[in-house]
Amino acid sequence: MPELSLLEYDDAWISQFQQVSVHLRALFPLPSAVIEHIGSTSVPGLCAKPVIDIALGVTALHEVEAAIPAYTSAGFVYRPEYEHLIPGRRYFVKPESSNLRVHLHAVLLGGLLWQQHLYFRDQLRRDEQLREEYSTLKRRLAVVHAGDKAAYTEAKAPFIRQVLSSLIDP
Repeated sequence: MPELSLLEYDDAWISQFQQVSVHLRALFPLPSAVIEHIGSTSVPGLCAKPVIDIALGVTALHEVEAAIPAYTSAGFVYRPEYEHLIPGRRYFVKPESSNLRVHLHAVLLGGLLWQQHLYFRDQLRRDEQLREEYSTLKRRLAVVHAGDKAAYTEAKAPFIRQVLSSLIDP
């Protein structure tokens, strides 16, 4: 089984996100679409797996579904088998190149998933103590679940739910 690898924060992740964002904008030229860097690589100072997570906020998921061939031709793999786990998301993976993967989470702009992704990221960016707690948890879980990324992700869920519990619905 591949080992779960956490890296120290790397400033290059910002420019890598920006490059992917420009590429996505060309593939998905809807003016109403919003592209945000989410996940641990979007939080300065936080350790992370080398995965650039991107939220693509759209006004309707059928817009994304219509663009699946364009994403596929650009090297993204559509993963519909995960839709039952997170309804309301269309999920794409760009396989590793130069030790970097891209995960694209297409969700409704302003919807609950959009709000949760941005809120969690922003809380970690703002609160150094929270970021340190999460980093410590991630490091511990990466050792405990070294060969099982799904178990690692599931074990982080209570922490994430706790942070999101303070999200106030507008």
